[in-house]
Parts: sequence; C-alpha cells; structure tokens
Amino acid sequence: MAKLTHLDKKGQARMVDVGDKPATAREAVAQGRVVMNAKTFRKALDGDSKKGSVRAAAEFAGVMAAKRTAELIPLCHQLNLSKVKVDIAPDKKANALVVTARAKTVGQTGVEMEALTAVSVACLTIYDMLKASDRGMVIEGITLLEKSGGASGDYKRSSGS
Repeated sequence: MAKLTHLDKKGQARMVDVGDKPATAREAVAQGRVVMNAKTFRKALDGDSKKGSVRAAAEFAGVMAAKRTAELIPLCHQLNLSKVKVDIAPDKKANALVVTARAKTVGQTGVEMEALTAVSVACLTIYDMLKASDRGMVIEGITLLEKSGGASGDYKRSSGS
C-alpha cells in the first residue's frame, strides 16, 4: 500500500515539504457532469436562464476556483498556474452538461487538485443557475482523467475505471 504523504508517523495531518523537489511542467485534466431533466437541459443550451449564460458563468467560476484551491483544500500548496481552461459540452443523450478542466503549471507539486476544484465549482455553478427549473439535478462522476509531470509519472484513467 502506498504511503500517505499528508500524514506523519503519528497519523497527524501535515503539509508536504516540496522545497527540495525540482520544478517540472505539470498538467492535469478532470471531468464531471450535471444531469438534469430535458426542459432544464434545453434552457441551459438556449441560454434561457434568469441569471444569464449558464455555460459562461460556470466556465468563469471554474477558472476562479482553480486559482483559489489552496484556500479551500487544507494542506494544499499555493501554485502559480500558467493555464486553466474549463469547457462545458452537452451530452444530449443523458440531458447532461459535461465539465472538463485542464490546469497547467511549472512547479514542485501537481495540479490535480486545481483541475478537480475547477470541475467541482463549475458543476455547482451550473446547479445554482438552473435550480429554479430543476432541483433534482445530479452532480456526478467528478474524476481525474489524466495528469503528467512529477516524480510519480504520468497517469491516464482507463475507460473502465
């Protein structure tokens, strides 16, 4: 079993010291989705929300959230992000909006948490903007799809996991 890096020998939470690690290019991609009823899905696609463009607001919210990840997640390092991109695409078969976030940096620790935070907050923003139409929406499948850089190497989620 892999050693948990955020726990010391006594099981106490601690911030990992990355000071001696070399700075390398790092990138992570995460994804999640918001499933809704057909009427709400059409409103989201048509931009027919009382609060404005659902997709634009959620994309901005995701980028802003990625930049504030260290303030939200305990023991997470503050990163100098070189890029955060949030895309929202419709899945017409499922009446869902699929949120994908890509985060990049050159640093001593990875950007997985930033990508995952961007997706989470973008999904929450979609819910917030559409909740008047459908309180039964489901946020699901928030997951890391891939990451590159760093000592642990590259990771790519297999389609079955």
